[in-house]
Amino acid sequence: MPIDAAKALAAEPRSGEITWDRRDVQLYHLGIGAGIPATDPDELRYTLESRLHVLPSFATVAGNGSPGVISGLSMPGVDVDLARVLHGGQAVELHRPIPVAGTATATGRIAAVYDKGKAAVLVMRTEVADADGPLWTSDAQIFVRGEGGWGGDRGPSTRLEPAAGEPDRIVERPIREDQALLYRLSGDWNPLHADPEFAKVAGFERPILHGLCTYGMTLKAVVDTLLGGDVSRVRSYATRFAGVVYPGETLRIRMWHTPASTTVAVSAVERDDAPVLADTIVEHT
Repeated sequence: MPIDAAKALAAEPRSGEITWDRRDVQLYHLGIGAGIPATDPDELRYTLESRLHVLPSFATVAGNGSPGVISGLSMPGVDVDLARVLHGGQAVELHRPIPVAGTATATGRIAAVYDKGKAAVLVMRTEVADADGPLWTSDAQIFVRGEGGWGGDRGPSTRLEPAAGEPDRIVERPIREDQALLYRLSGDWNPLHADPEFAKVAGFERPILHGLCTYGMTLKAVVDTLLGGDVSRVRSYATRFAGVVYPGETLRIRMWHTPASTTVAVSAVERDDAPVLADTIVEHT
């Protein structure tokens, strides 16, 4: 079969150097909707170099995401059709705040392979460290349709218990028509997010927004709304991608807050609150 779980798990990790600077950080922040209103002091923390801090979800694009999901799909033991691949979920654990500029080593490996019956799930783990030690660990959950059913471990459930009661906060975030075009400049050049003809072939009426753009927009909303704009309070952030978003739509972000974590649900307002992000939790101080 195309996925040899034992071989994939035993493969040597792949390492590479990544670098980023303030321009990469500013471009990422603009790509997830920062800078509106442009002179708002709270927004200037994302856009003005003299006040700049780094939203932790920047980890998903730092150094253009190297070693990256695509490189992971070429690891020994993995031979799959990219047309069958879906980004199912994403998690980032912060070991310390991400600096505005840096050079680090990113080491990627397949940390787990699960058999979900009709699909296989690869957990692609990237650990990033600089000269001062570990910076972050990220896990991308990749679904490969049609590759399950070999009798392997189904893996742990990532489903969270539904949050009880009414949300503590509800905010709405509009998505600009050009949001995907701007976000892709941070390194995800998939034509699905820009080319109408490619999107139609893939089964969508028009280009869709990157899931990781929604991921970043959601974390920014939590930080700005409930964490006093302090990015250093975020310890980890995980989500499951539950549906698509189209540029021009509006995200409705519901938050259930405790001192140690915030549970989040995100939906598309214009499509009767169709789910976008589910099983989403931000752990924080």
